[in-house]
Amino acid sequence: MPKQPNFVLFITDQHRGDWLGCAGHPVVKTPHIDAIASKGTRFTDFHVATQICMPNRASLLTGRFPSVHGLRNNGAILPRSANTFVDVLAAAGYRTASIGKSHLQPMTGIRLPEAEVDGQPIKEAWKPDGADYTAESGEAFEARGGLIETPYYGYQKVIAASRHGPNSGGHYVRWLKETAENWQDLLDPTNELPHNYSCPQAFRTPMPEELYPTSFIRDQAMAYLDEATVSDDPFFLFVSFPDPHHPFNPPGKYWDMYDPEDFEVSLPYEAHQNPTPPLKYLKGEFEAGKPPPTPQSAFMVENRHLQEAMALTAGMITMVDDAIGAVIDRMQALGLEQDTVVLFTADHGDYMGDFNMLLKGSPPFRSVTNVPFIWSDPESPTSRVSGEMGSTTDISATILERAGLTPFNGIQGQSLLDAIQGNAGPHKHLFCEFNDVFPRLGFSTPPTVRSLITPDHRLTVYLNEDWGELYDLKADPKETCNLWNDPEHSDTQSDLMLKLTHALIGQMDRSPATAFLA
Repeated sequence: MPKQPNFVLFITDQHRGDWLGCAGHPVVKTPHIDAIASKGTRFTDFHVATQICMPNRASLLTGRFPSVHGLRNNGAILPRSANTFVDVLAAAGYRTASIGKSHLQPMTGIRLPEAEVDGQPIKEAWKPDGADYTAESGEAFEARGGLIETPYYGYQKVIAASRHGPNSGGHYVRWLKETAENWQDLLDPTNELPHNYSCPQAFRTPMPEELYPTSFIRDQAMAYLDEATVSDDPFFLFVSFPDPHHPFNPPGKYWDMYDPEDFEVSLPYEAHQNPTPPLKYLKGEFEAGKPPPTPQSAFMVENRHLQEAMALTAGMITMVDDAIGAVIDRMQALGLEQDTVVLFTADHGDYMGDFNMLLKGSPPFRSVTNVPFIWSDPESPTSRVSGEMGSTTDISATILERAGLTPFNGIQGQSLLDAIQGNAGPHKHLFCEFNDVFPRLGFSTPPTVRSLITPDHRLTVYLNEDWGELYDLKADPKETCNLWNDPEHSDTQSDLMLKLTHALIGQMDRSPATAFLA
């Protein structure tokens, strides 16, 4: 085993930690991801830095929390000047590539109205840096002929498949147009195949499996591995699947691979003993028949619709699992397995039926913060399940330590290598944040949320709200009884509030380092 191994990091989108066969899911089939876990360490208490896509992906790359690295919410940007662990790898001689969904910059190109006071635009606290932040948006991408300037946050090669479902963009749609003469028909929503599903955002795409984005990403990843054999330099390959994110549209055989009747709605709204204001708001909207304000907003649905969404999500997950299996097979065929660390994770979860909700939002239930994390290392191919805590911010520090490289100043994550090897991990508790850009779920202003998660409890505070959340995760692992106002838990609440205060104080950016004596 060389001192500096290769790394292949698989990441899915909107994938809860318990929706894997190896995590005990009774229905979903993920044999290839399970095989990765059988040769590595799977974490059961691994949480995101924030339960939404762009800021958490930026936290993965930088090892820093959104309020520090600056990409606070979807639609914001990660400054091109940001240091990433991929930059460190590249500077040390690694070949680096991102294939699939990157989402470090906005994908739609749609700009929100400029903030104003008395009719005058508000100046930002930061001066413009002159960098272009349209690398992943469709029109700008096409105007450049499909070129993404590299290095791109450390990546020397970028093959993009942005957005979700068959209407993915980037290099994928350019490839689709070159490959399929009937590509316009395949992307035309009026050509939806017939089906008997009625859950919101269920769409039976006419796109065949071999032309679906998951297959494109699979094939591009295998092609990169083929190229990797021509050099002795180590490589880092980021393989990012846009699924199982909504809309619910698995193609081909994956559409009806699972029966909705096989899925149980085990945690209905009624299971929560004292619902919080956002849950009550969503319940009211559901009962009034009001649709969510955007396709990305959390909403409640009836049980049958949940079962349908579950079945279709399972189909997308199994398709991704099959694609991962193909990439692993190619890696083995090329003789790369003995030199390559394989990781699997997700950028956030999905309520997926918890309290009758779908998608994700400001309430940081475990279903949206707890994601898979598997580390399979040929240096110690032992099957292990770790209950130690870990965060998305830790992935960068862990990879850099395994590569024998020093992190940059200001990184907040900590290496999990000791926990991976079966020892104690670095965390007694984890910090998690959420910053919305819209006042959704009944909030009068965009919710700003901070949480502290320990092995025993979850404490959550909402900015400028006189209520919060406290759950006893040992007695109530499904988070069904909010103890915030329970006097019997006031001492626990005070202790956790102090720990959360310390975590918030620790959010100070420590970069750049002090350079001069006063």
